[in-house]
Amino acid sequence: MNSIFVLCCLSLLLALAATQAPKHCVSPPLMSGGFSVMAGEGHWMSTGTISYDAFGQRMRVKNYAIANNQSTGMDQLMLFNQKIYYEINWRKFSCKKKPLDISFIPMHVPEDAELLGQVFMGSSSSWGMGVLINNWHGKLPNNGTYSTVFSEIGCIPMTYTAFTPASGWTTISTFNWVLGQVDPMEYIPPFLCAKAQLEETETPHTFFTALESLATQSKEKLV
Repeated sequence: MNSIFVLCCLSLLLALAATQAPKHCVSPPLMSGGFSVMAGEGHWMSTGTISYDAFGQRMRVKNYAIANNQSTGMDQLMLFNQKIYYEINWRKFSCKKKPLDISFIPMHVPEDAELLGQVFMGSSSSWGMGVLINNWHGKLPNNGTYSTVFSEIGCIPMTYTAFTPASGWTTISTFNWVLGQVDPMEYIPPFLCAKAQLEETETPHTFFTALESLATQSKEKLV
């Protein structure tokens, strides 16, 4: 009788766990990995590396753009706690300082995001064949929308897709994440940014439009 009771309790607990909706989550605080971004309705593509520090609310993006069978490299330092980011062109030895909208910080599921669904990427037939993911969506400033995918276990960011009437679609994929701190100097503005003045814009860049701007500028430099 006791065995039957225990089995019934375990079955009930498993059933309750299976029916729980995914929760808004926050990624590990120190991470580094790779990314690719496609913007301009698929005409511009770039790839590079990301370093993220949640404690300091900052991110470094090193970008290698591809357009017309040519390549170039640029660099961005996003300081979410200061609502600014630096755009660095090492080839021209120049630095721009721009306002940053922090309504969307990519390493957590925003509180106002709504769940689209939970699925397996790959297969759930056996251990190691797939990854359980949660797909979320929400709104961006200026009538924009986004969707984002995080792993259920570990809250690891995987993809972001954004749309704004002005810019169209931007898709970002991330991969090869490693947990832990990289060189802390990554998050210090380089000396050539010391005299950079904050540019005035009608609306601050978001995480998505900042990366799109990087891809767009790289494309213009390669044309």
